[in-house]
Amino acid sequence: MFFLLRMGFWLGVVCVLLPSGAPSNAPDGQIDAMQAVTVAGAAMSDVRGFCERQPDACEAGGKVAVALGHKAEAGARTLYEFISAKLADKPSTADKPAAKVVPVTTGGVGLPQASHGTLNGTLTAADMAPNWHGPVPLPPRREARAGRPSV
Repeated sequence: MFFLLRMGFWLGVVCVLLPSGAPSNAPDGQIDAMQAVTVAGAAMSDVRGFCERQPDACEAGGKVAVALGHKAEAGARTLYEFISAKLADKPSTADKPAAKVVPVTTGGVGLPQASHGTLNGTLTAADMAPNWHGPVPLPPRREARAGRPSV
Protein backbone atom coordinates (compact mmCIF):
# COMPACT_ATOMS: atom_id res chain seq x y z
CA MET A 1 0.00 0.00 0.00
CA PHE A 2 2.78 2.42 0.94
CA PHE A 3 4.57 1.50 -2.29
CA LEU A 4 1.54 2.65 -4.28
CA LEU A 5 1.44 5.94 -2.39
CA ARG A 6 5.12 6.55 -3.03
CA MET A 7 4.76 5.64 -6.68
CA GLY A 8 1.79 8.00 -7.05
CA PHE A 9 3.73 10.81 -5.39
CA TRP A 10 6.78 10.42 -7.64
CA LEU A 11 4.63 10.07 -10.77
CA GLY A 12 2.90 13.31 -9.80
CA VAL A 13 6.27 15.04 -9.36
CA VAL A 14 7.42 13.79 -12.77
CA CYS A 15 4.17 14.94 -14.40
CA VAL A 16 4.57 18.40 -12.91
CA LEU A 17 8.17 18.69 -14.08
CA LEU A 18 7.52 17.51 -17.66
CA PRO A 19 7.18 20.26 -20.23
CA SER A 20 3.54 20.85 -21.09
CA GLY A 21 3.88 21.97 -24.71
CA ALA A 22 1.94 25.17 -24.01
CA PRO A 23 3.85 28.43 -24.45
CA SER A 24 5.49 29.37 -21.18
CA ASN A 25 5.30 33.10 -21.83
CA ALA A 26 1.59 33.20 -20.91
CA PRO A 27 0.98 35.77 -18.13
CA ASP A 28 -0.92 33.26 -15.95
CA GLY A 29 1.96 30.73 -16.09
CA GLN A 30 4.60 33.09 -14.68
CA ILE A 31 5.37 32.74 -10.95
CA ASP A 32 8.53 33.76 -9.17
CA ALA A 33 10.26 32.02 -6.27
CA MET A 34 8.82 34.29 -3.58
CA GLN A 35 5.26 33.65 -4.72
CA ALA A 36 5.95 29.89 -4.77
CA VAL A 37 7.25 29.97 -1.19
CA THR A 38 4.25 32.02 -0.05
CA VAL A 39 1.79 29.64 -1.72
CA ALA A 40 3.57 26.58 -0.25
CA GLY A 41 3.46 28.14 3.24
CA ALA A 42 -0.26 28.86 2.88
CA ALA A 43 -0.91 25.27 1.77
CA MET A 44 0.99 23.89 4.78
CA SER A 45 -0.93 26.07 7.24
CA ASP A 46 -4.17 24.93 5.58
CA VAL A 47 -3.15 21.29 6.01
CA ARG A 48 -2.23 21.89 9.66
CA GLY A 49 -5.61 23.46 10.39
CA PHE A 50 -7.62 20.70 8.72
CA CYS A 51 -8.36 18.84 11.97
CA GLU A 52 -9.63 22.06 13.58
CA ARG A 53 -12.07 22.62 10.71
CA GLN A 54 -13.12 18.96 10.22
CA PRO A 55 -12.78 17.09 13.56
CA ASP A 56 -15.01 14.23 12.40
CA ALA A 57 -12.84 13.59 9.33
CA CYS A 58 -9.68 13.64 11.46
CA GLU A 59 -11.21 11.20 13.95
CA ALA A 60 -12.27 8.82 11.18
CA GLY A 61 -8.81 9.10 9.57
CA GLY A 62 -7.19 8.27 12.91
CA LYS A 63 -9.39 5.20 13.29
CA VAL A 64 -8.46 4.06 9.79
CA ALA A 65 -4.76 4.58 10.54
CA VAL A 66 -5.06 2.56 13.76
CA ALA A 67 -6.91 -0.24 11.94
CA LEU A 68 -4.26 -0.33 9.21
CA GLY A 69 -1.57 -0.43 11.88
CA HIS A 70 -3.22 -3.43 13.56
CA LYS A 71 -3.58 -5.19 10.21
CA ALA A 72 0.09 -4.57 9.39
CA GLU A 73 1.11 -5.87 12.82
CA ALA A 74 -1.01 -9.01 12.41
CA GLY A 75 0.43 -9.60 8.92
CA ALA A 76 3.98 -9.19 10.19
CA ARG A 77 3.28 -11.59 13.07
CA THR A 78 1.83 -14.18 10.65
CA LEU A 79 4.84 -13.84 8.36
CA TYR A 80 7.22 -14.19 11.32
CA GLU A 81 5.45 -17.33 12.54
CA PHE A 82 5.48 -18.81 9.01
CA ILE A 83 9.21 -18.22 8.60
CA SER A 84 9.92 -19.53 12.09
CA ALA A 85 7.94 -22.70 11.37
CA LYS A 86 9.79 -23.24 8.07
CA LEU A 87 13.16 -22.81 9.77
CA ALA A 88 12.16 -25.17 12.56
CA ASP A 89 11.19 -27.86 10.01
CA LYS A 90 14.67 -27.90 8.46
CA PRO A 91 17.18 -30.10 10.30
CA SER A 92 19.96 -28.08 11.79
CA THR A 93 23.60 -28.66 10.88
CA ALA A 94 24.23 -30.19 14.30
CA ASP A 95 21.70 -32.95 13.53
CA LYS A 96 23.47 -33.98 10.32
CA PRO A 97 26.24 -36.57 10.52
CA ALA A 98 29.72 -35.22 9.99
CA ALA A 99 31.24 -35.79 6.56
CA LYS A 100 33.98 -38.38 6.33
CA VAL A 101 37.34 -36.73 5.85
CA VAL A 102 39.74 -38.57 3.55
CA PRO A 103 43.38 -37.47 3.48
CA VAL A 104 44.42 -36.20 0.06
CA THR A 105 47.88 -36.74 -1.36
CA THR A 106 49.42 -35.24 -4.45
CA GLY A 107 50.25 -37.62 -7.30
CA GLY A 108 53.32 -37.41 -9.49
CA VAL A 109 51.51 -35.28 -12.10
CA GLY A 110 50.35 -32.71 -9.57
CA LEU A 111 46.78 -34.01 -9.45
CA PRO A 112 45.06 -34.62 -6.15
CA GLN A 113 44.52 -38.31 -5.54
CA ALA A 114 42.78 -39.87 -2.57
CA SER A 115 44.63 -42.40 -0.48
CA HIS A 116 42.13 -45.18 -1.34
CA GLY A 117 41.40 -44.21 -4.95
CA THR A 118 38.42 -42.00 -4.08
CA LEU A 119 37.98 -38.50 -2.75
CA ASN A 120 35.19 -38.47 -0.16
CA GLY A 121 33.93 -41.67 -1.75
CA THR A 122 32.84 -40.21 -5.08
CA LEU A 123 35.77 -39.57 -7.41
CA THR A 124 38.20 -42.08 -8.86
CA ALA A 125 41.68 -41.32 -10.16
CA ALA A 126 40.31 -41.49 -13.73
CA ASP A 127 37.66 -38.92 -12.82
CA MET A 128 40.30 -36.52 -11.57
CA ALA A 129 42.58 -36.90 -14.62
CA PRO A 130 42.56 -33.90 -16.96
CA ASN A 131 40.69 -34.10 -20.24
CA TRP A 132 42.72 -34.84 -23.34
CA HIS A 133 43.67 -31.84 -25.43
CA GLY A 134 45.13 -32.05 -28.92
CA PRO A 135 48.46 -30.47 -29.69
CA VAL A 136 48.42 -26.71 -30.05
CA PRO A 137 49.55 -25.64 -33.54
CA LEU A 138 52.62 -23.45 -33.64
CA PRO A 139 52.38 -20.00 -35.18
CA PRO A 140 53.87 -19.68 -38.66
CA ARG A 141 57.56 -19.02 -38.87
CA ARG A 142 58.83 -15.51 -39.25
CA GLU A 143 59.94 -16.10 -42.83
CA ALA A 144 56.48 -17.34 -43.85
CA ARG A 145 54.81 -14.31 -42.32
CA ALA A 146 57.12 -11.94 -44.16
CA GLY A 147 56.54 -13.74 -47.46
CA ARG A 148 60.18 -14.84 -47.78
CA PRO A 149 61.15 -18.40 -48.58
CA SER A 150 62.76 -20.35 -45.75
CA VAL A 151 66.38 -21.51 -46.24
